[in-house]
Amino acid sequence: VEELFFAKNVTTAITVAQSRGCILLALQQAQIRINEYKPNQVKQSIAGYGGADKPQMQEMVRLLLNLEKIPKPDDAADALAVAITDIHSSHYNNAYEDFT
Repeated sequence: VEELFFAKNVTTAITVAQSRGCILLALQQAQIRINEYKPNQVKQSIAGYGGADKPQMQEMVRLLLNLEKIPKPDDAADALAVAITDIHSSHYNNAYEDFT
């Protein structure tokens, strides 16, 4: 789950925070592991640069998943980027646990 960061639109932030809270509650009730990532962590994982812009991220998601087109709507590419980040992090965490 991507952590929230809003600097401008408070109304949007509240709506997204409510939705995010519902998602986190549902995951917790289903006893599903929750990992949270800051936007710059996702950008670093996907584009190799924590300040990557939306078009860069969308293109990298397309390339990483070998897609013909950039996923639409924009939120789909964002969600896929978070999922890819989680997969990368899970592989790293598993390798670290095997090493220690």
